[in-house]
Amino acid sequence: MSITLDQVTKRYQGSPVVNDVSLDVAEGEFFVLLGPSGSGKSTLLRAIAGLTGVDHGRITLHGHDVTHVSARQRGVGLVFQNYALFKHMTVGDNIEFALRVRRTKAADRRARRKELLRLVALEGMDDRLPTQLSGGQQQRVAVARALAHKPQVLLLDEPFGALDAKIREELRRTIRQVQRELNITTVLVTHDQEEAFAMADRIGVMNLGRLLEAGRPAELYATPATRFVATFLGAANLLLARQTAQGIRFGATPVNVRAVEKFDGAREHEVVAVLRPEEVELAPTRDNLRTNYIAHGAVEELVFTGAMERMRVRLNNGAAGAQIATASEAASGTALLEVTRTQHEQRGFPVTLGQSVAIGVRRIHVLPTPLSSYTSCGSDASAAEQLAQHAFLSELASRMKTRIATRVEPALATMTSDIATTPISGVAVVGASANAAAQIRWLLRNGAGEVLVLPADSTPPQRVLIHWADDESRRPTLAVAASLLRHVPAEAVYIGIMPEGVSDMQRPAGVRTLLDARSEAQAVHGLEMRTELRFGVAADELRRQLQDASDQMLILGVSSLDQLSGDFSSLLVPPPGCSLMVVYRPTDTPAGELRTAP
Repeated sequence: MSITLDQVTKRYQGSPVVNDVSLDVAEGEFFVLLGPSGSGKSTLLRAIAGLTGVDHGRITLHGHDVTHVSARQRGVGLVFQNYALFKHMTVGDNIEFALRVRRTKAADRRARRKELLRLVALEGMDDRLPTQLSGGQQQRVAVARALAHKPQVLLLDEPFGALDAKIREELRRTIRQVQRELNITTVLVTHDQEEAFAMADRIGVMNLGRLLEAGRPAELYATPATRFVATFLGAANLLLARQTAQGIRFGATPVNVRAVEKFDGAREHEVVAVLRPEEVELAPTRDNLRTNYIAHGAVEELVFTGAMERMRVRLNNGAAGAQIATASEAASGTALLEVTRTQHEQRGFPVTLGQSVAIGVRRIHVLPTPLSSYTSCGSDASAAEQLAQHAFLSELASRMKTRIATRVEPALATMTSDIATTPISGVAVVGASANAAAQIRWLLRNGAGEVLVLPADSTPPQRVLIHWADDESRRPTLAVAASLLRHVPAEAVYIGIMPEGVSDMQRPAGVRTLLDARSEAQAVHGLEMRTELRFGVAADELRRQLQDASDQMLILGVSSLDQLSGDFSSLLVPPPGCSLMVVYRPTDTPAGELRTAP
């Protein structure tokens, strides 16, 4: 590999801006780091260049560990957004600067300068000053200067940001041609999705300091694994649905998706579905649809953009509840389905504002996340509503682009053996109290797969501890942890615990468990986490860890209620400020399946 990052972390004022990022970039690959402002992508690029140090992890370039090597000795070329040219030097002198510093012979400098000016299409401009060039030409000079000393890696930090659209497109094409001709490993940082799609061999999407996904552009767009990537790479409708043996169900309507995408119909549970606007078909009636029917709706917004027509359609016929809306949208009832149509589709079926239409779908992608939504549970409406307003829960739901429902269960106060009348959807949430342990057990017995316990004073954690009781609960616990940590800028730590007094012969088995856990988290769930091995009683050691600081959270996986009530009962009311997520998968239930109420 040309570039290898292993759990690279950079903190500012104690908070990680780059959080355990591991990545491999192949020789000659054009890799794009994509993400919003503040996601950590530029900091990561500067760490690769050697312009900023790292607090944890390792950086390797072409097989050499350069973590503590100076920027000049790393053999990289770096291009910034603001050109950073020497204004008193000519174009030729700017390009030759790095060669002069390295005391390259004059004849070799001139030959290299001529070659690079040809590559960036600036022949004959050697004697001009930067102020005599356009912005696009100055950036071409900056690229040529970065390549002058024949670096093994080229790093581009949003180099097109200050240019207009036409010049950006021309410069993209030039840089891509130069990169292919030289076969130089290149990493580009940008927040522009179109730019990433146009240039990348592979894209890595960052948010909150984490590398969420990396893959080929078409694959990330068609089959994203996370909500953030689905909505950041182009427009996307996120919908909550029930996955059943008949298909994906929105409201009362099943949608057959077997022929379109790998489909698991063996169990019924709530899922998050991604519906791209261009995959929606509109027709005057259901019989006129050539695709799978979802619902009827009404056109509420219509925008003509030339080649495309964009609109927003309100779902009805019982399917409106599937649309995920923000809190403000849900309150006002304005959650709408985004639809994009070509001119051919417009001519085939013209629509007007307010018109009733039948809605069909060509393709639905179901996200692999086990966390679909949150349900705030209380013994009365006031308690459920108050918990739904919890600051940390609201922040989680906002970042996950999902909703918080409320559920009133009087049994949570009486602790009777009542059976829930309807299945519990998503993550059940309860407040930390003296009754929390009994409430957790009641919810798990009645079909909840995850229960989140929130103390009133809990805040977003800086550190998330992960532990599972046995191998049966390992994979679902890792899946839940990965899903949650994509939306929390916290350090992830798996705590492996062995009994006190184990022999030296047994200790290597504990270390292997840590390595296997990290490997599985990375390969299967895309989660980078630290690992720690402790000795003692599991519940006592975990509680001791939580008491070290209040800004922590524990994700605990179990496969039986006896484990929870016996081995981990002391953890069911977490220490002040610490939140707890219990992940429950009975041993007689397939991994990842939620039990339904009897």
